[in-house]
Amino acid sequence: MGTVALAVTDGMLHFELSLAYEVFAAAPDGVTVPWYDVTVCGPVAVRVGRFRLEPDHGLDRLPRADTVIVPGWADVDQDPPAALVDAVRAAHEAGARVVSLCTGAFVLAAAGLLDGKRATTHWAHTEALASRYPRVEVDPDVLYVDNGSVLTSAGKAAAMDLCLHLIRLDHGSAIANTAARRLVVPPHRAGGQAQFVTAPVPAQDDHPLAELLPWAIQRLDQPLTVMDLARRANMSSRHLGRHFRSITGTTPLRWLLTQRIRRAQELLETTGDSVDTIAETTGMGTAATLRRHFNRTVGVPPDTYRRAFRDTRTNPTP
Repeated sequence: MGTVALAVTDGMLHFELSLAYEVFAAAPDGVTVPWYDVTVCGPVAVRVGRFRLEPDHGLDRLPRADTVIVPGWADVDQDPPAALVDAVRAAHEAGARVVSLCTGAFVLAAAGLLDGKRATTHWAHTEALASRYPRVEVDPDVLYVDNGSVLTSAGKAAAMDLCLHLIRLDHGSAIANTAARRLVVPPHRAGGQAQFVTAPVPAQDDHPLAELLPWAIQRLDQPLTVMDLARRANMSSRHLGRHFRSITGTTPLRWLLTQRIRRAQELLETTGDSVDTIAETTGMGTAATLRRHFNRTVGVPPDTYRRAFRDTRTNPTP
């Protein structure tokens, strides 16, 4: 939380810069918690894509920020400016959380912040990142990587995923979901998902599953089967599976499991319901089943997740 500084210089990609500013500059309607104070830091004037930008402050302001975001770097064949690299390194040494979007990872790598760490960038540049910075463990197959104080994302949509992940860390899933709805994007995609999608996702209101997916989400407490989904969609199970693959990138059952886990996360954060109750509410049946799938998917047990993400100020544990 606190101050978010966008670190810019000539050659930054305007999409990632604009995306980060849009996410963090203003709280979504209805959100009353203290929001982020966003500032743009860079030289006196920079070229971002085809635009000229006058930053609010110089790069020497970065160490004062709580979170520093480095947008995509356009010319990955060239070393990023030394002044930017030094300022990002200084910010991290001062305790800032440092985040790169897309090819901004090249700046973090040049600063030595990714040495010995797992990191990612746009899939088209992962080989270049690994070759130039061999001490970085480059993972080309994920949306983003969270190393605590250093985070990296793949390109474009994955940059949005990482920004929403930051809001989730700072404010919880309910507010992250509110921000996602304002931006008209999915509320949460786990960082470990593959970043390369072989087929584009159709417009949200113009694909064969547009009515089925919301219907299923409203009935997660029920033991839905593939046959139930196929019957509701008025298509064969095989036909349904093909549509799920092309639209969601996964199978109907895996998609259902993901929705159940997401719902369980929200309930763990926002209610005092027991794990047994949440298991029933999310269609998992028993606490043992929920714990098994939750631990496998999220990486920690439900109780540990609740302690880490629950807002005890507004939802004290009973």
